[in-house]
Amino acid sequence: MRIVHLGLGAFFRAHGAWYTAHAVDGNDWGIAGFTGSSDELPTQLAGQDGLYTVTTRGPDDDRIEVVPSIVEAHPGSDAAAWRASVADPSVEVVTLTVTEAAYTPGPTSVAARLVEALDARRGAGSGPVTIVPCDNVADNGVVLRRLVLDEADRRGDGALVGWIEESVGVVSTVVDRITPRPTDADVAAAATAGWADSAPVVTEPFSEWILSGDFASRHPDWASARARVVDDLGPFARRKLHLLNGSHSLLAYAGLNAGHTTVTESIGDHRLREMVEAWWGEAAATVGGTPREQDAYRSALLERFANPRMDHRLAQIAIDGSTKLPQRIVPVAKAELATGRDARASAQVLGAWIAYVRRVGTDLADARRNEVVVASRQGPVHDAVRRSLTLLDADLAENFEFVANVTTGVRTWT
Repeated sequence: MRIVHLGLGAFFRAHGAWYTAHAVDGNDWGIAGFTGSSDELPTQLAGQDGLYTVTTRGPDDDRIEVVPSIVEAHPGSDAAAWRASVADPSVEVVTLTVTEAAYTPGPTSVAARLVEALDARRGAGSGPVTIVPCDNVADNGVVLRRLVLDEADRRGDGALVGWIEESVGVVSTVVDRITPRPTDADVAAAATAGWADSAPVVTEPFSEWILSGDFASRHPDWASARARVVDDLGPFARRKLHLLNGSHSLLAYAGLNAGHTTVTESIGDHRLREMVEAWWGEAAATVGGTPREQDAYRSALLERFANPRMDHRLAQIAIDGSTKLPQRIVPVAKAELATGRDARASAQVLGAWIAYVRRVGTDLADARRNEVVVASRQGPVHDAVRRSLTLLDADLAENFEFVANVTTGVRTWT
């Protein structure tokens, strides 16, 4: 065991664990994985010696492989095992796959959990370690390092703060591989292919992992598995957040409002396809790169979204909109408004979100559910839009024309 991972879900097993298995030195890097909260998955993996199948589902056929990189699986609730694992001197890398909501400061935040474990590592006299966040937060390594140091400082332990500054590296990343939640049908498909797997993973052929920053310790040769190490992560991060994640949010909320259930259904809806194209037109200015590069990326996205054999559920993408949209949509809207344009496509995305929140009410899956639902339902639609936008960005809520355009977007779906 030389890697500890927090967030042992399907995405990590199709991505970080998969890259580790495919690295030329992958056999030297076992992973001790911790779930966010689930007790079921560790039991399933333990019963299979950590082995599981990854089915790469293309438009025409499947390719199934067994991934052997997980050597331990623990529930996230096992705080003692978490601290002991990170404190182990053989561990050199801690990877994370968490949601945007997990970055919110608090006793159960990712920063608090890391500081607990890092304090145990310091106490054990173990050497330097590198943290590699693999999530959709912009500048995730920079943000996480600040949160970890703030949490350590809040505890009033100057020696711990100093040790973290000297001994802990944090690397920023961009991750990309569409990975739906596994279903009973996926378990059955693995069995049909000859594998008795209670925890299978299904993913798409496309995969990307881009890293930037300084490692404080050794790490697998992920580059040999086609990960990329770059000096400037910004253009890659903006491209992923705005073109892919932004359009995913649009397809989720507008698609659910229109009665669709999957990404493939949504992108096949001519009206929603036009909304995506309009959104990409606004987002292009924030992404960078040449028009040819952007066109190629957008064409590839359309192919990925239209893959008829990927059951990517809109309800999964729609979770935690109040923490995702400030990363995916708000920067584009503000950049458009700063140029004097009306940011109408951005307003349509936010209008679809508010309409969705108003419709599902208390069934909303969001870390800020109560305040989001209350804001979306109080008073006339125009006032509800202003309250909802305030939760995302106060400046947008004060822009009269933008509020009016978002209001129009809400009424489109009601």
